[in-house]
Amino acid sequence: MKMNSLAPPVASKKPHPTSIHGTQLPDDYAWLRDKGTPEVTAYLEAENAYTAAAMAGTEALQAALYEEILSHIQEDDVSVPYRDGAWEYLTRTSKGSQYSRFYRYPAGKPEAETLILDINALAEGQPFMSIGATSISPDGKLLAYTTDNTGFRQYTLAIKNLDTKETLTDTAQRVGSIAWAADSATLLYTTEDDTTKRQDQLWRHTVGSTTPGALVFEEKDERFNLGVGRTRDRKFFLLEAGSHTTSETHFLSTATPEGAFTLIAPRIDDEEYSVDHRDGFFYIRSNRNAEQFKLLRTPVDHPDRESWQEILPEQKDAPLEDFDLFQTFLVTNSRERGLPVLRVFSLDEQGLPAIPNDIRFPDPAYTAYGEINRAFDTTKFRYSYQSLVRPASVFEYDVATQASTLLKQQAVPGGFDAAQYASERLWFKASDGVEVPISLVYRRDKFHKDGKSPLYVYGYGSYGYPLPLGFSASRLALLDRGIVVAYAHIRGGGELGDPWHDAGKMMQKRNTFTDFIAATEYLLAEGYGDPKRVAIEGGSAGGLLMGAVTNLRPDLFTAVLSHVPFVDVMNTMLDASLPLTVAEYEEWGNPNEREAFHYMRSYSPYDNLENLAGKPLPAILVKTSLNDSQVMYWEPAKYVAKLRTLKTNDTPLLLHINMDAGHGGASGRYDYLKEIAFDHAFLLRELGVV
Repeated sequence: MKMNSLAPPVASKKPHPTSIHGTQLPDDYAWLRDKGTPEVTAYLEAENAYTAAAMAGTEALQAALYEEILSHIQEDDVSVPYRDGAWEYLTRTSKGSQYSRFYRYPAGKPEAETLILDINALAEGQPFMSIGATSISPDGKLLAYTTDNTGFRQYTLAIKNLDTKETLTDTAQRVGSIAWAADSATLLYTTEDDTTKRQDQLWRHTVGSTTPGALVFEEKDERFNLGVGRTRDRKFFLLEAGSHTTSETHFLSTATPEGAFTLIAPRIDDEEYSVDHRDGFFYIRSNRNAEQFKLLRTPVDHPDRESWQEILPEQKDAPLEDFDLFQTFLVTNSRERGLPVLRVFSLDEQGLPAIPNDIRFPDPAYTAYGEINRAFDTTKFRYSYQSLVRPASVFEYDVATQASTLLKQQAVPGGFDAAQYASERLWFKASDGVEVPISLVYRRDKFHKDGKSPLYVYGYGSYGYPLPLGFSASRLALLDRGIVVAYAHIRGGGELGDPWHDAGKMMQKRNTFTDFIAATEYLLAEGYGDPKRVAIEGGSAGGLLMGAVTNLRPDLFTAVLSHVPFVDVMNTMLDASLPLTVAEYEEWGNPNEREAFHYMRSYSPYDNLENLAGKPLPAILVKTSLNDSQVMYWEPAKYVAKLRTLKTNDTPLLLHINMDAGHGGASGRYDYLKEIAFDHAFLLRELGVV
């Protein structure tokens, strides 16, 4: 291996044959799983050296892109304060600091602001720092929070006394969710198991105790994760056990944390429900006999399904994603034609919803959702809105007047003018006739619908996750150079509710890939892009998408950017000891079942690379992190190593490994911007836009 030349690293082959369902699954690169061995470390470092050498000559461009992106970011900034109990809380970022700082002040007295948590101080001497859960005790005196300093999503609990500024000795490992009891002395928290990172236990801890506390609940089914929280009125703990398709919830009064949890309704396969509380009733969002979900309620003393009363019926064309419940009103978050609608219902004397008022939005492609709303007895609702051309904004809606007030719009320095940019919402027909939406954005003076613009298409299409259509300061660097940026809302995502997700998972997963290819072809046919300059990007399950569509249509794309890609589907899904595997059977299928195995193997990128032998390939940049706990680093490393043995043309095939991060890449905001500048430099060079 040559560390400082353009000779790519060569992965030595150590055969690792596997056979299942009469099919051989040889894995010549299984040795790359030996994390930390000198051989593997040397190989990964050689890959980074090779990528650096291959990107030589772009250093000035990377630096310019970084400065350009940074020029559009308000480095000294402050969030809109929100009320929680007797205090108001806010977050500040300071120029030169990688991380945020958290502050608070007594309600109505901003001059008395004090620092409560400095992530920069926590990160000192650490290459990575992430805050997981945070929770303030009801009396406002204690802050419970969790931190991860490796990127492996393994969080450690800490409790800070906000009066004395002392960090207490109370701690716990592998902590997920946390919730305070009404006494401000009892903390409930969930922990993950030793190997698969599944939150499977609920603990009760008394502040000041030298022991972890008492084990309250343990979830035995490997498909299910636990999470604990509180109702907005803070009267009940809610303990939810959820898989990808099924859930159940237990409740306990926050006034009696030593008591036993009560089950609302037992789990039934493929039924999900979520809960909040008001005046002796649980309000429940559920897909029971309602594929797109509906809203029900039931008395606390009779929570079983037989007592559920429908209060908002299912709307087939407007899936109900979530709801926010308050003393005198509730807000639903639905989607119409794939875009969010916030609907406000006043509650009558019986607690039933009256005629609603919709909060609607001006742009053709946008994101909107409820902001931090900690107060229960209020007449105000805060929500966030942003679009592909409009920076993030926080509004406050007055239920009485039905008027929204802008509290803050994110500043975008550096000469940004929203009027220079335009967004569109398009629909095209997939190969089976199903209509699929695309959102796109471009700079008006740089775009002509003549098929000559460089085109960038982003996709995901898994887990029922709808692509957020928010504003991006870093995206301006592409738009200002004339690139048309498109987001394909392919099946497998959640834009059109659960049926849209179901149509792109399990034994219908191939729809995700063919939709993305059809979306790209549609944009080119309609003149939105140049067929010779098409870049695509996706991450995690979207990295699977990148691998699958490259295998199917390498001729369609000029450049492929793949982040932490889930490309080794078969080896991962056949290894139940890995994090997430068993729970993921409900998304991808269980390869121990013959039919599922053969279907999954038919699209698994790593298992179908031979189809690319002898074919010209696009330029490919694959990025991963050594401490990723969701898609292990060896998946992309093996993928690139194997692809190199089949590649015949001279386009770049690069692998970059962040040796100090996890699934989301660098944790510091400036470090993260440098990663984006690197990615943009690769795309611009390969598209000939430099």
